[in-house]
Amino acid sequence: MRSRRTTLAVPASNPRFIEKARELPADEFFLDLEDAVAPQAKEEARAHVVAALNAGGWGDRVRVVRINDVTTPYAYRDVIEVVEGAGANLDCLMLPKASSPDHVVWLDLLLTQIEQASGLPVGRIGIEAQIEDARGLTRVEEIAGSSRRLETLVFGPGDLMASLNMKTLVVGEQPPGYTEGDAYHFILMRILLAARAHDLQAIDGPYFGVRDVEAFTRAARRSAALGFDGKWVLHPAQIEAGNAVYSPSQEDYDHAELILDAYDHATRVQGRGAAMLGDEMIDEASRKMALVIAAKGRAAGMERTRSDESSA
Repeated sequence: MRSRRTTLAVPASNPRFIEKARELPADEFFLDLEDAVAPQAKEEARAHVVAALNAGGWGDRVRVVRINDVTTPYAYRDVIEVVEGAGANLDCLMLPKASSPDHVVWLDLLLTQIEQASGLPVGRIGIEAQIEDARGLTRVEEIAGSSRRLETLVFGPGDLMASLNMKTLVVGEQPPGYTEGDAYHFILMRILLAARAHDLQAIDGPYFGVRDVEAFTRAARRSAALGFDGKWVLHPAQIEAGNAVYSPSQEDYDHAELILDAYDHATRVQGRGAAMLGDEMIDEASRKMALVIAAKGRAAGMERTRSDESSA
């Protein structure tokens, strides 16, 4: 599992922003060739992307490029120039406005052809698919199962809100007048269910009030509570909050590791299907739940502070 607690959007046409991004502690960054780049700047932006990826300095962060959507005249050149120029230093391509599984299949096929022609390992470059309109949401299960390259499904709130005619102008915020519950709950759950059914990660979309860290944190906590793996960030101020929200607490991480230890001892040494951890009974279901928390903690680089229940 790649850690994607925070995914930093970086305009590919701005070398200063690209350089700044190298210093920021987001788990993933994506160099954006789509919405952040004007049509007349897209060709030059591709060159910036290739140079930035090949220059390195990204550490262990996930390296992603968002191409233009498949209905535009830019998409195929984005894929060809970026992968031929810097495919060895690229982890994933992000596919915006994925409204059909055919869009993912097209990208998968084109990637395979470029990899074969360029001598790159076939299948190593992953795909992140953005769900950004009503058509994509209604076909999200098909999209999630359309390619072995898929690693994540990403909620694209701005375009999806427009697609649904939502009455709001702040991307990521609840629409005015909606006072009962969360207007995005159904959308988030549908994306999450499709992702988990195909062993993919689920990433929440951005919150555009970039300086309101409290509001960003509030929005992030909703999707984190459901089980989302991370969220887009648009500003350095959002990164620390996002990393904290999508990481388990130290107490929960330690507890998860203790459950795994205790259950392993009970089944492997004692031959039992259930055990006690202090006053808590644990079984196979407990192990599965603990694996989720432990995996997220390990991916985030957390270390245990407790090795047995007696040290609690």
